[in-house]
Amino acid sequence: MKGFTTIDLVILVVYLAAVLFAGLFFAKKDMKGKEYFKGDGTVPWWVTSVSIFATLLSPISFLSLAGNSYAGTWLMWFAQLGMLLAIPLTIRFFLPIYSKLDIDTAYHYLELRFGSRGLRVLGAVMFIIYQIGRMSIIMYLPCMVLGNLTGISVNLLIIIMGVIAIIYSYTGGLKSVLWTDFIQGSVLLVGVTIALFFLVAHIDGGFGTIFETFGSEGKFLSADQPIFNINLLKDSVFLMIIGAGFNTMGSYVSSQDIVQRFTTTTDQKKLNKMMLTNGALSIFIATVFYLIGTGLYVFYKQNALPPAAAQDQIFASYIAFELPVGMTGLLLAAIYAASQSTLSTGLNSVAASWTLDIQARLTKKELSFDTQTKIGQYVSLIVGIFAIVVAIVLANGDIKSAYEWFNGFMGLVLGILIGTFILGAFTKVANTFGATLAFIAASAVMVGIKYCAPAGAVSIWSYSLISIAVSLAVGIPASIISRKMKGDTSAPAKYTTIYQ
Repeated sequence: MKGFTTIDLVILVVYLAAVLFAGLFFAKKDMKGKEYFKGDGTVPWWVTSVSIFATLLSPISFLSLAGNSYAGTWLMWFAQLGMLLAIPLTIRFFLPIYSKLDIDTAYHYLELRFGSRGLRVLGAVMFIIYQIGRMSIIMYLPCMVLGNLTGISVNLLIIIMGVIAIIYSYTGGLKSVLWTDFIQGSVLLVGVTIALFFLVAHIDGGFGTIFETFGSEGKFLSADQPIFNINLLKDSVFLMIIGAGFNTMGSYVSSQDIVQRFTTTTDQKKLNKMMLTNGALSIFIATVFYLIGTGLYVFYKQNALPPAAAQDQIFASYIAFELPVGMTGLLLAAIYAASQSTLSTGLNSVAASWTLDIQARLTKKELSFDTQTKIGQYVSLIVGIFAIVVAIVLANGDIKSAYEWFNGFMGLVLGILIGTFILGAFTKVANTFGATLAFIAASAVMVGIKYCAPAGAVSIWSYSLISIAVSLAVGIPASIISRKMKGDTSAPAKYTTIYQ
């Protein structure tokens, strides 16, 4: 067992320096205003597609997917198949709307559809609070794992990660973020795939032994796991696929960090290619991680467990103690890369949402492109520093559970936004009053289910279905009543629904 060597440290440092150089290289010094938030139109669609993939694959997923397979079954893998539902629905119904409207942010759509600055600001505020909490946790958890494996100070790892992300987010805007995401996503894909084949090569029996465990030990799917349950509030593989599909569609449709990638072009064909490529990469890498997890289960039945062999650290421990010198540094850099990618995306998307959704809506005079850029840069800097501080506090305190609750709560509320977007896109009658009431009702119902209902009474995979159903059930009649009381017969603005 070699552990983390000086050579691995050199590779990690060189990698981080290369990422910073790449971010600065792709920065366009005279990028102003919306170019800072939407790019300059020169970034290829395949770069943006890998960026979406890198954004959705957080380092928490990197560490936990293999851990789930190692300690349990492939049950959670089926959640990835939700993309087979989310991607076609997004391509068919929402990307044409976003392309024709040429929206600036996800929440710009809400203003165009409902004619309400308030709904746009509400959506942006929810996203920003959620994203700041998410960035802090995503900086904290992987740095804790890397700190334990490498002996490097966790605080130092957090600061380095934050500073590098802030520099190229501040300097080059979305263009730098997209290209660095592409580099880091590519490193992750290649590195993890090589790790899989290295692992298999050192297992007696190779892939054959891994696949044999699916049947002999039920590592693929346990016998007591129902495939379908007529009660859609209870767990089943079918519900997991459908629920995960709508959860993922919620990210594609209503989360600014993903929608921001769609604003880089109005070419429908390029947008479709982005989505399909991202889906293929996501399902591929999830399959690789689960194969690694089952492979590690077989490998450690044949070999002694390494130090720090907790479930979520099993893959990182394997990387540190079993891979060749040099490869260890590269793979640990990939974990770090996943964190940095998510962080840089978060910084730029928060800057865009604050500047275009909130600052520009609440300021009476129109903001110049220069002013928009400066505001975005200052927001990136301030939010980045704040996220670093919170991550360090988490790393040195015992408040992890509080932040997990906070992040889970905001993720729940943000997920409710998809109901408002569907209400707007799929109905002509919905208006500001109905949409606002629907958002409040869905939030109340979902918070009640999550925190008041008995444990296990309602499957988490049904949350998105419930929130969408409540949004439609409340929003449509409320809009009809509101319109009749006001004598309002107006139609939605052009291209804001699927019917135009």
